[in-house]
Amino acid sequence: MSLVYEDHGREVFACRDVDLEVGANQFVGVLGPSGSGKSSLLYLLSGLKDPSLGRVLYGGNDYSQMTEGERGELRLRKFGFVFQQPFLLGYLSVIENVVLAGANSRGRALDLLDRVGLREKAHRMPSALSGGEKQRACVARALYTEPEVIFADEPTASLDHTTGENVIDLLRTLRKGALVVVTHDPSMLEDANRVLRMEEGVVTEVV
Repeated sequence: MSLVYEDHGREVFACRDVDLEVGANQFVGVLGPSGSGKSSLLYLLSGLKDPSLGRVLYGGNDYSQMTEGERGELRLRKFGFVFQQPFLLGYLSVIENVVLAGANSRGRALDLLDRVGLREKAHRMPSALSGGEKQRACVARALYTEPEVIFADEPTASLDHTTGENVIDLLRTLRKGALVVVTHDPSMLEDANRVLRMEEGVVTEVV
């Protein structure tokens, strides 16, 4: 699969001829400098973007054959997401942000917040949390539906190293399925089953 952008009349490959399969319970890291295509690859794998060439399949189903509603349902029920910035709704409490991810089970939300060290802050507003606490709340939300895949796009970039390691460890140990982490920091991928190295849209090495 490839993803091509138009830039002032010339083609720029965000991803070029990538052939990749993610195992059901694998922790896969995608490593590379800024602009190398890491995030584009994650967006293709999760169906947030369509490939310019080739196909992306999940469970044998081609994303291009799904309606927008079907893809949205897949992302809601089967996938979890953690991004570089902690996207929490400021007018909802921490637990309300977590419950937004699925069925209204506050018991499960409290259990997850307990496991990420935020149970006592469950009813606070996001503005009362530190950056690391907000990201841990996003981890709890991503885990809430017990997704088959969690996609994490630079989830530690805005955190100090120790807090970042804690976030990755929570994702790694609490997940029920696969985990795909995009990062520029190789130390965050020490426990990964596979590490993909990207440069100019190309997977240059698989470890």
